[in-house]
Amino acid sequence: MTTTTILLQAGGSAGIMGFLPMVLIIVVFYFFMIRPQMKKAKDHKKYIEELKVNDKVVTTAGIHGRIVEISETTFLVDVGSGIKIRFDKSAIALDASKAQNAAAAPKA
Repeated sequence: MTTTTILLQAGGSAGIMGFLPMVLIIVVFYFFMIRPQMKKAKDHKKYIEELKVNDKVVTTAGIHGRIVEISETTFLVDVGSGIKIRFDKSAIALDASKAQNAAAAPKA
């Protein structure tokens, strides 16, 4: 065998083996970063759709209040003393609102 033949044979398998780590990195990114983020966005959308008048919410800015009115894209939130602020539906913090409603719910 000549040196050229040996290098050509080694080069063919090295190309595939060189590509494999990149594929593994993409798979790891998908399962550890992209997929959980998509699940979280889906859960947030579902939670927003299930909210109703008189539910307590916390906004992403940290404002606590109670929903007074629901429109197609916004909530009117009473923050106390009759002060009402209109928020976009995406401004509701999922985790904080769930925790507040769970604490306020009567325990059986």
